Amino acid sequence: MKRLRDMDHRGAALFQRPVARSRFWRILALTLAHSGDGYLWFPGLALAGWLAPDPWKEPSRHALLVILVVAAVVTTIKYLVRRRRPQSPWGGLYRKTDPLSFPSGHAARGAALAVLAWKMLPWPWPVPVTLWAVGLAWSRVAIGVHYPLDVLAGLGLGALLALLLG
Repeated sequence: MKRLRDMDHRGAALFQRPVARSRFWRILALTLAHSGDGYLWFPGLALAGWLAPDPWKEPSRHALLVILVVAAVVTTIKYLVRRRRPQSPWGGLYRKTDPLSFPSGHAARGAALAVLAWKMLPWPWPVPVTLWAVGLAWSRVAIGVHYPLDVLAGLGLGALLALLLG
């Protein structure tokens, strides 16, 4: 267990290095990290489910339901595991509002949305959604609010739940 934890910590430091050294990577990582915030996705999908043209209403409502289930499962696991977030110069907002890191809710939300995109959207729309989800997962480690295993667990959990609820 200690060996896995040490590897996770080294991996996190490796991902954070470019963000610490480069303004470009820092801005990109922070932008991607915030693009997965629930306060954007929950009301956004709710509004789309209510106001969007008919072909988009049902997929928006379904995506909202899936990410709400993902959020509930992630939150339950976080409180069972109780792993603290890593320390870094960035991501103070996340540490204040949610000090627990395993699994990553952002990565789970991104993976769930990517799986739903492959199921519900026409080509080529699933490709940018998937690339965004991967970038979102990277950014969470890069800004120092998650360890790599937090993000991998989140990606797997989000994908699995979207497949089961899809």
